[in-house]
Amino acid sequence: MRVIASLLLGYIFGSFPSGVLIGRWKGVDVRRYGSGRTGATNVLRTLDPGSAALVAGLDMLKGTLPVLLTWALFKPRSDWNDAAAGMGAVIGHTHSIFLRFKGGRGVLTTGGAMLPMNLPIPWLALVVAAVPIALTRYISLGSMIGVSSQALMALPLALTKRDSWAHFAYALASAAWVVAEHHDNLQRLLAGTERKVGQKVQIASTPAVQMPTSAGSSSLPAQVR
Repeated sequence: MRVIASLLLGYIFGSFPSGVLIGRWKGVDVRRYGSGRTGATNVLRTLDPGSAALVAGLDMLKGTLPVLLTWALFKPRSDWNDAAAGMGAVIGHTHSIFLRFKGGRGVLTTGGAMLPMNLPIPWLALVVAAVPIALTRYISLGSMIGVSSQALMALPLALTKRDSWAHFAYALASAAWVVAEHHDNLQRLLAGTERKVGQKVQIASTPAVQMPTSAGSSSLPAQVR
């Protein structure tokens, strides 16, 4: 029961629509532009670096706080509660109950939840992610490599009993979830059409008007398609 409660607690925290709220504060619905996602990468693409940094910090907290809260709520502390709360936060971020089960891709929330489980791992994963981003300017590629590296780093720690199998299970499951959320990025990477760092999208000066469409056509802005 405590594991289920931890999962639900994480989901509620993860569902907090930080990217959408910051976008609205700036007068832009980030879901209508770029990738249509609500994470820091699309906020950077549609708004500005300051807004993206704020969203990045909030998205990490969405992972960290529910894990820490399980420590206070459930005694004795359990690493499986950590894993459940962290995974719930990642699922909530990618499929928020407040956004009709849409959201971001979960990269920063994944790292944020890992922070209280094993502090060095997410920071090392950040370094790992930075290398392909610097070389290719593809944030999506670096993000997938970064989250996958968390599982690779957690495995030997579990094998040598320096950390728990529960924390490794979280690192592996969250990495698989985040990579799956990047399915469209993978398609664009293979096609050579993925967006690079610094590529901005044009923000409409007036709200888009929904026009009647024929069957099979889309009424979404061109940037989201």
